[in-house]
Amino acid sequence: METKELNFRGFKINGFLMLAIHLLLVSGIITYSFIQMTTPFFILGGVCLLIWFTLFGGYMQLEPNEARIMVFFGEYKGTFKETGFFWVNPFMNKKQLSLRARNLDVEPIKVNDKIGNPILIGLVLVWKLKDTYKAMFEIDSETMASDTTVSSDGKEVSTGNAVANRMNAFENFVKIQSDAALRQVAGQYAYDDNEADTDELTLRSGGEEINEQLEQKLNERLAMAGIEVVEARINYLAYAPEIAAVMLRRQQASAIISAREKIVEGAVSMVHMALDKLSQEDIVELDEDKKAAMVSNLLVVLCADEAAQPVVNTGTLNH
Repeated sequence: METKELNFRGFKINGFLMLAIHLLLVSGIITYSFIQMTTPFFILGGVCLLIWFTLFGGYMQLEPNEARIMVFFGEYKGTFKETGFFWVNPFMNKKQLSLRARNLDVEPIKVNDKIGNPILIGLVLVWKLKDTYKAMFEIDSETMASDTTVSSDGKEVSTGNAVANRMNAFENFVKIQSDAALRQVAGQYAYDDNEADTDELTLRSGGEEINEQLEQKLNERLAMAGIEVVEARINYLAYAPEIAAVMLRRQQASAIISAREKIVEGAVSMVHMALDKLSQEDIVELDEDKKAAMVSNLLVVLCADEAAQPVVNTGTLNH
């Protein structure tokens, strides 16, 4: 992902050193000026007092995985990422952002798969800011992160946390784009292989390959906002309620057919083995009609759903 972010190279000083200068040196000059009780010193003291209050705007503290976007009267001066306590130009606008990873659990949405079946699909993803310049200036994050929200009665209520609002705005952007990416990926594959070739990739059997494609689509969509998707996984997949019952019966029928195939295959093998044993060991000689009857009876016994009820023949083999 091409980055437009620049490291801040403007003037900065250790915050504790500047605090000492601020409180000791400037405070001393102000005190001395007002003690002199003359007009020039009064003017000097007033100017220093104004400077004294202005200097407070330059202090900032950064924790690990935090950043400040430095803007000087509308001009981007770089991104400050050093951790610690610093002092910079107090006229610099310092917009705070978090670079920490965040989770997003996208609620299941209804989409049509490759063959047109309505399905419910959801995902969970981990994302973080990669390019702070794009995040702040390529999308309208400032408008989305307005400090006021509308309450249920229609009144504006101040939230009072610009950083949280900005991150919530990014999260909303990620949510909308992830919805679009999820629809795009889900529409390229069938839910399962009922209507497709068994070797074709499906949403149920795709696993890691489907997740990788989803992650790729998300990164393509979010690159413009300087956001990187660390991991994306489908965490919910089911047929839509209107066809779920029909598809369940269909799956049950498919399972019954597969089971019947195994039963018939095993029954034929057992009948073949029985005939071979009777022939090899000369237990009884059977003509073709009696072999056919024996095969029919054995298949009925072996393939029946319930235990067969035997009928004992008390006569001869011919009656």
